[in-house]
Amino acid sequence: MRLYTGVTLAIFVAGLLSAGHSPAAELSSQVPEKEPVLKLSLRDAIEAALDKNPNVRLYKERIEAARGVTATNLGALLPNLASSARYNNQTFFRGSIAGSPTRSQPFDITDARGTLSQSLFSWSLIERWRASRAALAVAEGESDTTQNDTMATVALNYMEVLRNHETVAARAANVELYKELVSYIKSRQSGGMATGLDTARLETQLENERQRLELAKSDVERTKLILINALGINFDSKLVLTDELKAPEEPIPTQEHATEVAFSERPEVKAQEQRVQVSTLMLSSIKGERLPSLQAQGDFGLIGNRVDSTLSTYNVGLTLSIPIFDGGQREGRIGEGRSRLLQEEIKMNIVTRQITMELREALVTLTSAKEQLKIAKDGLKSALTEVQLARERVRVLNSNSLELSNSLLSLVRARDNMIDGLFRANASRVNLARAMGQVEELR
Repeated sequence: MRLYTGVTLAIFVAGLLSAGHSPAAELSSQVPEKEPVLKLSLRDAIEAALDKNPNVRLYKERIEAARGVTATNLGALLPNLASSARYNNQTFFRGSIAGSPTRSQPFDITDARGTLSQSLFSWSLIERWRASRAALAVAEGESDTTQNDTMATVALNYMEVLRNHETVAARAANVELYKELVSYIKSRQSGGMATGLDTARLETQLENERQRLELAKSDVERTKLILINALGINFDSKLVLTDELKAPEEPIPTQEHATEVAFSERPEVKAQEQRVQVSTLMLSSIKGERLPSLQAQGDFGLIGNRVDSTLSTYNVGLTLSIPIFDGGQREGRIGEGRSRLLQEEIKMNIVTRQITMELREALVTLTSAKEQLKIAKDGLKSALTEVQLARERVRVLNSNSLELSNSLLSLVRARDNMIDGLFRANASRVNLARAMGQVEELR
């Protein structure tokens, strides 16, 4: 339902019932053609936030850092191969029991060697690698959470801009209507059918509406800046929103269905599950330090006095490490690990309760908002009728303009209520989508 009206009440009624006029399109026509214009639908804005928002980009980089940690821990389980080459020119000490010690003549030694080491068994290293993989899943879950919250924030900011567009259109319509009626009352005053008080009353209301119109215009620009900041795009961008603020048509889901979707889609649940897994594996890794570990080592190389006269040598062995006593440090870290695991399990309960509360609150708010929107529509129709009847009484019965003035105030309030109702319904729709983890599906 459009809220923009024309100069007269009849044009206002026609504009109210038609959907052809868009405040966003009107503002677009006011933008100079030479300036670049960025036209965004709600869907476009949500997608743009995923590419440009600094918080989203930051968490994507944290994923890359977690991947690096995973690769590092995997490398400790894979073969490690190194090579070295050495050339020495040296002497050595010759001792003698009876005589004085002497020094040998200088000679050369060349040594080129490759070294290989491989962990054959280390439960601690295995669990640490698995924990790093779970930590990567945590980083991905945190990134998804940030994306979900960012998309919801952008959607709400988008609705705020639409709300202020509609408010500007409504205020402009109020101003034009007051202008018309002030002119009409002045003509009646010149004919002796109205008083100066009647004219002054309407002129005062006209000036109030002009002030509110200017405030609404500044709110449009202010909320556009907030939206641009949430999108992470250049502040010099000229935004034109192509969607309209209209009543949501989607049915409200049942609480059971919404709960099932939320706990399967919300990234916070998945991320917290992985945090519990990380703490479990890290505790297992510390406990694994109590177990023996086995490592194979070896090297092969060529050594001699000259490069063209070398002999091959090698060294192969196994190293078995058996922990015995470390002063109780390991037991202290095990106690710390148990506490961290318990903390993550408690946080899991907190996350579950928080999601349940957000979901139920969103359902209650959306249900209430839709009912309020219906009441606002009825109130707007009644206000239109009241204005029409008041004008007839002034014209036919020559009554004073007090009734007409009061009816105009009722119409102004009804328009404001309609805009607020549309905004609350759409904002509640966004909040429900966020609570269910389905912001990407908003249109």
